[in-house]
Amino acid sequence: CKTSERKSRGGKAEARSRGGAKEKTLECGQIVWGLAFSAWPAAEEGDTDPTCALGLPCLVLATGLNDGQIKVWEVQTGHLLFSLLGHQDVVRDLSFAPNGSPILVSASRDKTLRVWDLSRDGRQVQVLAGHVQWVYCCSISPDCSMLCSAAGEKSALLWSMRSYTLIRRLEGHQSSVVSCDFSPDSALLVTASYDACVIMWDPYTGEQLRTLRHVPLHSTLDYSSDIHSSSLRSVCFSPEGLYLATVADDRLLRIWALELRSPVAFAPMTNGLCCIYFPHGGFIATGTRDGHVQFWTAPRVLSSLKHLCRKALRTFLTTYQVLALPIPRKLKEFLTYRTF
Repeated sequence: CKTSERKSRGGKAEARSRGGAKEKTLECGQIVWGLAFSAWPAAEEGDTDPTCALGLPCLVLATGLNDGQIKVWEVQTGHLLFSLLGHQDVVRDLSFAPNGSPILVSASRDKTLRVWDLSRDGRQVQVLAGHVQWVYCCSISPDCSMLCSAAGEKSALLWSMRSYTLIRRLEGHQSSVVSCDFSPDSALLVTASYDACVIMWDPYTGEQLRTLRHVPLHSTLDYSSDIHSSSLRSVCFSPEGLYLATVADDRLLRIWALELRSPVAFAPMTNGLCCIYFPHGGFIATGTRDGHVQFWTAPRVLSSLKHLCRKALRTFLTTYQVLALPIPRKLKEFLTYRTF
């Protein structure tokens, strides 16, 4: 594998006018199926071969490849840090621990998830087996206590990131589950399925809190017979935790407000496969089958003081800990998202 840099297509004059802008290509040698970014700890004095500049964190990119390899790169230099071997089939998804620790989880068509510790030379820490289908998606909770995985089965699996054991199966969908995401405070988990539904769960109790049903807009869209308009492809939370974005085969990107059961905004798009919010909100990126990434303006909202307090409390209190507090029942229901 090698890194290549080339001038922008506009020629030398244009490159000079843009400050010498360059494209960078990481040559992986295989089809790339999954990507994940993470910050790498800053180098310290005494490091004989620092990955990053002294005292400065750098950005690393993990790539999941068609042959089962995972290659981890330092983005600025294009230096290959690790080649992680273990999977026997396509690495479909990757997720770094959100707390900045060098833990990477990979999901593969070999029906397993694998946990890697990059601080220990990319050592494989654990193999999580329990799915009977290809694993499509994995998501680590922001508090790094749980991992959710979806594998095209009617149930999603919830794992402990502390003991690497199965906590529970989340059963409720009528068709394959293909996407999952945690809320920013780890108090909610959403799963998306081909059954046209997004289910909102309490990951601590396994309780279904809400179901969002995708109703085709037949009056405005002309569906061809070969498109299954009910098939959901992706779901993600907004950074403040008040909105959801979903992509479905009915050629729509939908934005949902957490407290409502119907979308608050739509955007027409074709061949949508995945979506993700910009980390600071306001924009959504969507990926398509025809090789495009599109960016959309998303609703912005100023979080209420009530929601900010709930989010702060739920960041370090589980559902069971909230229920044990000596506070009024209605307040407990609000803090556990039983009422919005």
